[in-house]
Amino acid sequence: MKAHDGLYIGGAWRPAAGRDEIEVVNPADEQVIGRVPAGDAMDVDTAVRAARAALATWAATPPAERAARLGALRDVLAARKDEIAGTVTAELGSPLPFSQAVHASVPIAVAGSYAELAAAHSFEEKVGNSTVLHEPVGVVGAITPWNYPLHQIVAKVAPALAAGCTVVLKPAEDTPLTAQLFAEAVHEAGVPAGVFNLVTGLGPVAGQALAEHPDVDLVSFTGSTAVGRRIGAAAGAAVKKVALELGGKSANVILPSADLARAVNVGVANVMSNSGQTCSAWTRMLVHRDRYDEAVELAAAAAAKYGDRIGPVVNARQQARVLGYIEKGVAEGARLVAGGPEAPREQGYFVSPTVLADVTPEMTVAQEEIFGPVLSVLRYEDEEDALRIANGTVYGLAGAVWAGEESEAVAFARRMDTGQVDINGGRFNPLAPFGGYKQSGVGRELGSHGLAEYLQTKSLQF
Repeated sequence: MKAHDGLYIGGAWRPAAGRDEIEVVNPADEQVIGRVPAGDAMDVDTAVRAARAALATWAATPPAERAARLGALRDVLAARKDEIAGTVTAELGSPLPFSQAVHASVPIAVAGSYAELAAAHSFEEKVGNSTVLHEPVGVVGAITPWNYPLHQIVAKVAPALAAGCTVVLKPAEDTPLTAQLFAEAVHEAGVPAGVFNLVTGLGPVAGQALAEHPDVDLVSFTGSTAVGRRIGAAAGAAVKKVALELGGKSANVILPSADLARAVNVGVANVMSNSGQTCSAWTRMLVHRDRYDEAVELAAAAAAKYGDRIGPVVNARQQARVLGYIEKGVAEGARLVAGGPEAPREQGYFVSPTVLADVTPEMTVAQEEIFGPVLSVLRYEDEEDALRIANGTVYGLAGAVWAGEESEAVAFARRMDTGQVDINGGRFNPLAPFGGYKQSGVGRELGSHGLAEYLQTKSLQF
């Protein structure tokens, strides 16, 4: 697609207040593929005003009509699926088959799920002698990351629109072209002017202005825990709602009775998917001491097969960060069994699929989110030790458990301090709530739980 040189506000593309631009770089070849406006606080204010002006009418729109607009949006996204995949590949570096299968397809499914929920959800209920109304929170400031650029947008905007809220979106500066394509789809779907608005810009400028804007009723942010803390503090000072989907350091617990080869191979694939740039990736593989050496060999062999099959990480800063973590892991005593801290290509922000063995729970690579294709393999003594290690970080976003019997895996998963656990390779469900315990966030996305984040309740007493 051709980049727009304006911001989508009030149903039209209009020039930004200033002249600053953001260069969009293809991380695979480091070439500039487009430029978008770097919106500022004035642009954010204009967008919030447009959203506020559209709120009353959109909130009063019957749910069935809101559902119809979301259904139309789903259909536009489906019709432009190839364009979406190509755009994500160009600005994120994701291999095209993965962009088609995940980056383009999953958001279409999520948009469709909210079209159905908007039509079926009960926005009014009887509780004793009261009628409880579920009303839109108001104007939503949505701040999204680059790792799943369209999915993260849809996971916030679709439930907000289904609830009757209006939205101002500030997407990640690395992947703004996908956000512009989404704005085109919203326009084509006939969503009324001002209901959705897009301001591209830098996080410390446009993102901060949106989070702190006094006329934004809810801030929904996905990104690092460090930035989430700042947004939460700003929202708390203004007594406004927040929904925060933050970092993760997920454990893949392989119990002794599990099919080891399958658990390891699926676990490695999970970490290498999207070049490791997934907040819910199972970056810590926990294996019983009796099967540890075999698991390490399997993991090293599986990682080596990926080689050139994974794309780059998103930018030079991220590449340096990931390579630095690998170096630190080795310096702290981890054993390198696949990959390494050297960039595998002269051009592009690539990182070799890496496996670190002999990792102990206190090591940096076992505690901090790396956000790259790096797997740490840890040894445990017994089930209680495995649970201690699995729960032994500040995060609690996702995880996995493998066992010979499903009931055994479920029993262990119930004791994990995490928001989502895959049992023996369970499949992604766009209707299931996604979000974290501890410092992995506040609130949930997807399905009816995600819709509830954008609703507030009013009780009428009779």
